[in-house]
Amino acid sequence: METLILTQRDVESLVTMREAISAVEEAFRLYATSKVLMPPKVYLTLEEGDFRAMPSALMGYAGVKWVNSHPKNPEKGLPTVMAVYILNDPSNGFPLAIMDATFLTSLRTGAGGGVAMKFLAKKDSKIFGFIGCGKQAIFQLLAIKELFKPEIVKAFDVSEKASKKFKEFCEKNGLECKLTQPSEVCDSDVLITSTPSTRPVVKNEWINEGTHINAIGADAPGKQELDIEILKRAKIVVDDLEQALHGGEVNVAYSMGLIKKEDIYATLGEIVAGIKKGREGNEITIFDSTGLAIQDIAVAKIAYERAVREGVGMRVKLL
Repeated sequence: METLILTQRDVESLVTMREAISAVEEAFRLYATSKVLMPPKVYLTLEEGDFRAMPSALMGYAGVKWVNSHPKNPEKGLPTVMAVYILNDPSNGFPLAIMDATFLTSLRTGAGGGVAMKFLAKKDSKIFGFIGCGKQAIFQLLAIKELFKPEIVKAFDVSEKASKKFKEFCEKNGLECKLTQPSEVCDSDVLITSTPSTRPVVKNEWINEGTHINAIGADAPGKQELDIEILKRAKIVVDDLEQALHGGEVNVAYSMGLIKKEDIYATLGEIVAGIKKGREGNEITIFDSTGLAIQDIAVAKIAYERAVREGVGMRVKLL
């Protein structure tokens, strides 16, 4: 038997954002109804960065993603995040595919944000704000384009280069983008935060009733982007409760005893599955995204199956 090798370029050609949103939504639903296997992430923390192993099994496949986060990598000409995915046949353990998961990670995170916006944002949302204009902002925007009819994009980043690059991307996609200060960015129907901050970059007084926030940046203990008072005002939805308490947007407030487990309204899967309601009225909603292994395998499955059908990739005899 041979193993299929898929490069980043291959994966980019095999899965669209629309397909990723649909697959990730179904993965969340299956997770909420206990039809997947997903052990906790395994963290390996080193001086210059960290690694995470993310195993899962669903829809007839098992797999694991090995992903790093090294903040200083851009200085070395490398991406901050790089990842590899191994997809296995659960009946015998054979490695069906080894694929780049750097693009896959960005795509599935954007798709997860898309699912959250679908269920938690106002249906007629037209103004979208971005604090943090890096790669994930672009993927969140791609998800927005699939689900809404955005009229105005407002953005801020401490990096002028990142801000300008994001503005150019918006304009190439036919969207007006205004670069402005964080307080004005927050005056939006939907706010996306995707920074590596360890202290709040969004103040409580900047957030209006009815706003939906995708809090994407916090993915490790000590990270936070939102004023804790915002958490106290909002309906908080997490992708996974234990992961969120460990390293999501709520981790700092929880570790300080300022919010309790009971203050978390639901998981996104519970809302997708209809176990709990999504948006109700003019409330503030927050999606605390930490990233789940089931999102990875859901998208890897699409890439693998299409690659097999279309003859994409290179086959090698590993064993």
